[in-house]
Amino acid sequence: MDVSGAVAEGFEPVREAFVRNFEVLGDRGAAVTVYRDGHKVVDLWGGTRDVDGTDGDAPWERGTAQIVRSATKGVAAAALLLLHQRGELDLDAPVGTYWPQYKAAGKERTLVRDLLAHRAGVPVLDRPLTPREAADPDLGAAAVAAQAPVWEPGTDHGYHAQTYSWLTGELVRRVTGRTVGAYVADEIAGPVGADLWLGLPPGLHARVGRVGQVDAPAPSGALRTRPKPAVTAAYADPDSLTCRAFAAITPLPDENDPAYRSAVLPASNGIATADGLARFYASLIGEVDGGVRLLRPETVELARGERSSGPDRVLVVNTRFGSGYMLHGAASPLLSPTSFGHPGRGGALGLADPASGTAFGYVTNGFRTSVTADPRAQALLRAVRTAVAAGG
Repeated sequence: MDVSGAVAEGFEPVREAFVRNFEVLGDRGAAVTVYRDGHKVVDLWGGTRDVDGTDGDAPWERGTAQIVRSATKGVAAAALLLLHQRGELDLDAPVGTYWPQYKAAGKERTLVRDLLAHRAGVPVLDRPLTPREAADPDLGAAAVAAQAPVWEPGTDHGYHAQTYSWLTGELVRRVTGRTVGAYVADEIAGPVGADLWLGLPPGLHARVGRVGQVDAPAPSGALRTRPKPAVTAAYADPDSLTCRAFAAITPLPDENDPAYRSAVLPASNGIATADGLARFYASLIGEVDGGVRLLRPETVELARGERSSGPDRVLVVNTRFGSGYMLHGAASPLLSPTSFGHPGRGGALGLADPASGTAFGYVTNGFRTSVTADPRAQALLRAVRTAVAAGG
């Protein structure tokens, strides 16, 4: 398998794991980037740009970008944390302080930090939105504002797979007058120099490869795992909170449609390179290449301070969330107990680890059925962990 890019001395295990992902775990096209103390130490890419060969065998190149699904949530969370850091948004204020319509249907005591920690109680919509409706920020905001909560806000947690888009996006719009996509471009991606977008600009569509669902290689021996019966049942029952949360947009959008890629849905449709994702996370915990640092240490502690823990009413496994980020745990292993980040369903992963000064980004064009712990990303993380422990 031909792999392009480079690794710093001591990070050779990451290259080896990246190659194995293609040879053993069936990756089609992917990239991984790692920053250590603000400097790039891993930058690898390989395979084809398109998962299905639509553009022939065009290779994945430096700068190839892909949709990262829920890894987008970590970018949206940074927008809210940055507003809080600047004194424009109080995480302990009721959402209705900024968005009066949100007080409807028993949600008047919902706090801003409840939205970030998946404690808002509105992971589902009684009437799902079509992809066209979902892309309209006014319709999406009106739908979640009118929705009655499934549980009393702030008392429990469950993954807001799709509704996180309108919850976070509308708050940013109410506070700044800008879409969350514009805010990310102006205040995060631009200053940091990160190739990531919420709402892909028209001139960049040619950089983005086609994605699709791919079958995982048949597991054997120690690799064989079976989902818990409760998890299997939840995903099989169309009336479960699990299915309804992911189906808040129905039918599921075509992720290769330029119109979908141009929409601003911070729960699900961010576009990024592996370097863009890793560089973004590196900028949360330190200066990148001697330049911008986005979050102060105390804001990082807000991001990674545990707000939700235990049985997730939507994902039906034990999850841990800080303010907008998944935390290290059995359901979503990250680099170390100090890590915070976010996976994208079936593939992508971005994270930062303050203790080791490490940031990580992985993107792929082949999605699997995994939700929080894709085996390819996990293999790369184990290699990074080995390199860091060895002094890399």
